[in-house]
Amino acid sequence: VTLPAAGWTPYALGVGVGVLLTLGFGLPPVLQLARVPPLRVLRRDLGGIKMGSALVWLLGGGALLALLMLVARDAKLGGIALGGFGAAVVVFAAVGGAAVWAMRVATLRFNARLPLAWTLVSRQLTAQPWHTVVQVCALGLGLLALMLLVLIRTDLIASWQQATPADAPDRFVINIQPDQVEAFRAALTGAGVARFDWYPMARARLVAINGQPVRPESYQEDRAQRLLEREFNLSHAAEAPRHNEVVAGRYQPEEPDAFSVEEGLAKTLGLRLGDRLRFDMAGQMEEGRITSLRKVDWSSMRVNFFVMAPQADKPTWPDTYITSFKAPASGQIDRLLVQRFPNVTVVDVSATLTQLQGVLTQVITAVEFLFLFTLAAGLIVLMTGLLTSRERRARDWAIWRSLGATQAIIGRVQRLELLAVGALAGTLASGASLLIGWVLASRVFDFAWSAPWWALLPGAAVGAMLAWLAGWWSLRGVVHRPVALTLRQAE
Repeated sequence: VTLPAAGWTPYALGVGVGVLLTLGFGLPPVLQLARVPPLRVLRRDLGGIKMGSALVWLLGGGALLALLMLVARDAKLGGIALGGFGAAVVVFAAVGGAAVWAMRVATLRFNARLPLAWTLVSRQLTAQPWHTVVQVCALGLGLLALMLLVLIRTDLIASWQQATPADAPDRFVINIQPDQVEAFRAALTGAGVARFDWYPMARARLVAINGQPVRPESYQEDRAQRLLEREFNLSHAAEAPRHNEVVAGRYQPEEPDAFSVEEGLAKTLGLRLGDRLRFDMAGQMEEGRITSLRKVDWSSMRVNFFVMAPQADKPTWPDTYITSFKAPASGQIDRLLVQRFPNVTVVDVSATLTQLQGVLTQVITAVEFLFLFTLAAGLIVLMTGLLTSRERRARDWAIWRSLGATQAIIGRVQRLELLAVGALAGTLASGASLLIGWVLASRVFDFAWSAPWWALLPGAAVGAMLAWLAGWWSLRGVVHRPVALTLRQAE
């Protein structure tokens, strides 16, 4: 199909985001400059932050909240994103603070046994603990975005693609009449189909729960309304399907007056074990009690039902039959079945599966493209954070050099400090990304995923390397400044 033109909305959104972020995070320091006393230029200890200007920093938080709501277009989704961001900041700050405290304690206890460079690194990081914590949080959040993109690109999307087995059925046949069962099964076997699902199926509409009539308008959720507006496909079998897991109650074979309900449907409609359901089945009422809940793997492409009765035969139900199978490579089975059984409907989902794989490939490409922008933004943020401490570091290193420290010692301290901060931030970011990935896999994508916890080590290494590279670029030349000039500027 021909896609419509993009329109002006994306351009307006881009400009709006730029203006919003500039005002929220750029305006506060500009307003602060207007309130700086002239004497602060000569003496750094004069003229603290005014309360009126400090309150303007709330614009940054307001800009972030407005941006999330603008992009998410949903209060719940925006709230989840903002809550996750806040939780990550709190956890990173807590762990960073604990690490700084532990480093201080270890330095005081083992000071005599530590190399000089490690002692200086410890004192540098613990001298201004809040500054170190802010660096860890900023770097950790940037790395979290990067690692989450890598995780989605590799493990999550790969697991999503593998959730549908290679031998998953790609043909569904419905409307098989009871007198065609033997002939149809023989036709499948003769065409080379070794395995296929086979279930009776009857269409019915849910009309009452616990004796109370139900209507679409009785529910607020759109999915619940759609379910009640259409007919259900019911089935029955003495044993629960092998690809369905009974998660509550008991699927008792040949139990009369019983229904087994898919857990997602039960959650949507607010159903519980023991509730009684009444279905209108072509003018005939069928009622039963919920005795079990099943977890259905919809990605298996197998025949699945929302509601099943645990009985092999239901003489009063107007059954037809449904089957699913993987078509042989010859590709002639569709024509064969339609010719021999003109009343059946053969649904070929192979094209749909191919298109789904193509869409996932495009998603991977988009994530890779986004990864480049996120990497660039993360490095810029990291270098900006280091530039804010450039003059403080220059002053400290000038004092060290005046006391006899060589450039080699200072360079080694700089590298070790950046590597330590980067490794801590990388470990936190990789751990958080694995946790978020598990939540996405289990709660959003709904498939089993085994988190690669070994990724904590590569995460720490990547964080340390990125911090070192960004620090080398941001702080280059500081060590080689003349000591007298640096101290004179710091007065």
